[in-house]
Amino acid sequence: MKKNLYIPDELWDHLTVYLQAHPNENPSSVIQSALMDKLRPRNGANLLELAGIVDNAPAEASMN
Repeated sequence: MKKNLYIPDELWDHLTVYLQAHPNENPSSVIQSALMDKLRPRNGANLLELAGIVDNAPAEASMN
């Protein structure tokens, strides 16, 4: 399914500059990628694990 989008000239100019630096992409691929990133579910569980935050630590964990 195709849809039409309104993109202001200033934003289109930025996209044009980006595409000149990334010739393997096209306007559609950039917009699809941006939408997927913007609309993806945000789940901080992996970030908390990476940061070392533990939910179920034993009480004596602060001493060891």
